[in-house]
Amino acid sequence: MQILATAKLTAGSDGTLPSALCTACAVAVPVSGVGLALMSERGHEGLIAATDGPATAMEELQFSLGEGPCVDASTTGRPVLQPDLGRTGPQRWPGFGPAALEAGIGAIFAFPLQVGRIRLGVLDLYRDTPGVLTPDQLRESLSYADAAATVLLQLQARQPLDGELHPDLIDPAQNLAEVHQATGMIAVQATVGLAEALLLLRGHAFSSERNILAVAADVLRRQLRFDPETRHHE
Repeated sequence: MQILATAKLTAGSDGTLPSALCTACAVAVPVSGVGLALMSERGHEGLIAATDGPATAMEELQFSLGEGPCVDASTTGRPVLQPDLGRTGPQRWPGFGPAALEAGIGAIFAFPLQVGRIRLGVLDLYRDTPGVLTPDQLRESLSYADAAATVLLQLQARQPLDGELHPDLIDPAQNLAEVHQATGMIAVQATVGLAEALLLLRGHAFSSERNILAVAADVLRRQLRFDPETRHHE
């Protein structure tokens, strides 16, 4: 595939293959930014690569809230095309929509990366102005989504069968292990299951307008505690 061949050449001098693929996609479609997120049955697992600050912020926001185009695309296994976020976003995603608009995002196109029923990730394309993808742009986007799925499979296939992710599939700026550790602590403190503990963590991050990683760090440092009565207030 020409897309992969070009991305591999770029990655050789510029960074990781996922990062090179996002950069190439932003030029080819074209869009304002591209993000590649790791997904599973649990939902958004974190950012793999992004072209710029706004794309990174949007991926972090979807991870923090547990809602957004990439979550829906992964859940349904179908692309989520939002050419006019101002018209449809706030109603569809009460938390994510207004925040994305405030950040200057006008349109989002999310493409699920799956093999059968196995969820790998989502390729998110962002525009700072509203507007649909032309038929040619949609075909190009789908081609990059196919290439991204192949990259995820190829990279992880090189790893030992011990559950560890390939280093190129982990954004060093996001220590998601801290989120999982904090979720476990909250589950014990608030006497809830892990799923509800993650909701409490996300809810606190959203209500306090803080990054979920920062809130998780406070939990691990024991500067923030979720007691049983917390579940009635978050």
